[in-house]
Amino acid sequence: MHDPRQLLDPDVDAAAKLRRRGYVLDTDHLGKLVSRRSSVIGEGDQARAESKKAAAEVGAAAKRGEDVTALRERARELKNRISRLEEEQREVEAELNEFLLGIPNLPLDEIPDGATEEFAEEVRRVGTPPEFGFEPLDHVDLGERAGFLDLTRATKLSGPRFAVFKGAGSRLQRALAQFFLDIHTGEHGYTEFSLPSLVTRQTMTGTGQLPKFEEDLFRTGVAERELFLIPTAEVPLVNLHAGEILPLEDLPLRYTAHTPCFRSEAGSYGKDTRGLIRQHEFSKVELVQFVEEERSREALDEILAHAEAPLQRLGLPYRVIKLAAGDTGFSAQITFDIEVWLPSQGTYREISSASDTGVFQARRANIRGKGKDGKRAQIATLNASGLPIGRTLVAVLENNQQADGSIRIPEALVPYTRFEVINPDGSTS
Repeated sequence: MHDPRQLLDPDVDAAAKLRRRGYVLDTDHLGKLVSRRSSVIGEGDQARAESKKAAAEVGAAAKRGEDVTALRERARELKNRISRLEEEQREVEAELNEFLLGIPNLPLDEIPDGATEEFAEEVRRVGTPPEFGFEPLDHVDLGERAGFLDLTRATKLSGPRFAVFKGAGSRLQRALAQFFLDIHTGEHGYTEFSLPSLVTRQTMTGTGQLPKFEEDLFRTGVAERELFLIPTAEVPLVNLHAGEILPLEDLPLRYTAHTPCFRSEAGSYGKDTRGLIRQHEFSKVELVQFVEEERSREALDEILAHAEAPLQRLGLPYRVIKLAAGDTGFSAQITFDIEVWLPSQGTYREISSASDTGVFQARRANIRGKGKDGKRAQIATLNASGLPIGRTLVAVLENNQQADGSIRIPEALVPYTRFEVINPDGSTS
């Protein structure tokens, strides 16, 4: 939740910042809502003070034996006025909250202008794309020819944008998840969680998925109970501390989880519909950090490096880009994308996003910080994919394919797969 005072502060110039990401802030409407709320609160405080005084006057007059009929009527009128003002305050606060929930995070000045990925700023490239003496196949052809990927039966079960794996494909998926978790928990200091895949509307609102992206979410429920399938483990990980005060001496908190993720990808039909790039259900290892606000930019560099580490161990070529303001996610104030090289497409494709949301999510989820000395502090949250299983599997298959249709497993992954090669017939060795 934004602080409306910050949005209206001329020194912040929030309207100009938000225009960079294509959002027009109606400052007049916001100003009227804030003014109305202040006025109602002021009137309510005054009415309560008058009511307290009137009650004292009734008591004093009664003790003196005087007629208190008029005074009691005045006291009743004040109580009724207080009730009306409290209801009006609830209404204006609900309207203000609804307005604020639809406003995206303010982008940092350092990110480039622009509304699409072509305006992104390349930060670095790591590794060299492989050269093949043959026409490389895409992951679908590699997986289906070897028999460990079955998209046809997945469609029979659930419709388009789902996948079925078996044999070496299933083992490779499981190996990648364990590989990622071992790196992040064993070397980067993250605590692993097992989490629900169904969460409440309030939980989705805390991280910014609602109300803005409701059409992209899978929703379910029983009787009057409404629940949403998580699009990423970021949602439950951040909201673990919703409504809490975090001891500053415990920061930073580093959390990770491997979960299924569900996205309707509304509006993206016709784009990346072949294979595993854009699925309705996929799994991912997510990284989340809680830090003091002033440390968030430093922590972003750290969590980005943590997300890159598995790619480096796997020997996969990739690049890092800084997204333009208009292409940055709703909750983020700055985002770096990691893009892995896909030989079949001859280009880099997104495999991870590392974002600093500043205090945006913490304010929405009412997460605060407090030190032993009583010092209060704003909490910032950060997140990164560390990494998605499906897209990493795509990159492993395509970058390590051989002329005979076999796929070599990266050395770092062999202790997890317990095989070095997936043969063209799907067997392993």
